[in-house]
Amino acid sequence: MEIADAKCTAETEKAILVEAPDFGEPTWVPQSQIDDSSEVYEKGHEGTLIVSDWWAEKQGWK
Repeated sequence: MEIADAKCTAETEKAILVEAPDFGEPTWVPQSQIDDSSEVYEKGHEGTLIVSDWWAEKQGWK
């Protein structure tokens, strides 16, 4: 699933903290669920975040 206008504001070894208009509040996204073609994958990155459909459904985004 693609999430437009995402911005990573923090990261840990296993997850990134993402702000996006589609989210009500900043959301931790597991590194393991981020697609290799995602523009957003570490702190400071902005653009389209691409996550697995399975994880997006689990979050209620799909």
